[in-house]
Amino acid sequence: GQRREEEEHHSLETFTFYLSEPLSKERVEAFSDGVYAIVATLLILDICEDNVPDPREVQEEFHGSLLEALSEYGPNYLAYFGSFVTIGLLWFVHHSLFLYVTKATRLMGLLNILSLAFIGGLPLAYQLTSEFAEKSHNEIEAIQVSCVITFFASIFQFAIWTTALLNEEETLHAFARYGGKEHAFMFAKLALYPCVSLGAFFLTCLLSEFSTAIFHLMQIVIPFAFLALRIFVRISLTAIRSVMSLSRRKVVLLEEEEACLSPNETLS
Repeated sequence: GQRREEEEHHSLETFTFYLSEPLSKERVEAFSDGVYAIVATLLILDICEDNVPDPREVQEEFHGSLLEALSEYGPNYLAYFGSFVTIGLLWFVHHSLFLYVTKATRLMGLLNILSLAFIGGLPLAYQLTSEFAEKSHNEIEAIQVSCVITFFASIFQFAIWTTALLNEEETLHAFARYGGKEHAFMFAKLALYPCVSLGAFFLTCLLSEFSTAIFHLMQIVIPFAFLALRIFVRISLTAIRSVMSLSRRKVVLLEEEEACLSPNETLS
């Protein structure tokens, strides 16, 4: 029995060491950039292939007006821009994450692959929300599938950051470790998409009027919310520092007043 416990303990140590073993950070970033580039290319090919009006239809149905013909593909164009903004912002968060990472581990690489697997599903989410862009039960389900894909693509990025924090002295730069200003910004970046995707998912369950147009407008507005969130975090940190500095000044003034008082006044 003792030998079996020692063997299990040894195997656990080997498995843990295997997950924390270093991985080439450059190759992780190169592979990730390739996947993001391919996914963005697929979106561009989809929007350019099936969403261009035919010249005969423009002449016969829209009396030669190209703008009226393009307006028929408005939901598809809105879905394209919303999906492309999502891919671009997720790539930006991924780039910011690995900008602070000094050494990647195999566990971080595994979590990154899982995130990229759901990133690859974003063209599917685009096709679903563009095809079912009418008020129906299928439209709500298409939005829910998109929310699930976006949630898992972003939550695995959050898991990478959490894994890096567990061994921050070896995996993160000193200015991005727990408790620093950059750590607060990074936490806000990584928490944005999981919160938004979960919020949109629950809105589809509560609001029957929730549509793909509202969902894609939310996707387009997220970068502005991202900037507002960064400003909010900066203002909050500044306010906390000012409050702490004021409290320290009060303590120093009280100590100076006590030092100036005579022993009898101090006792009284």
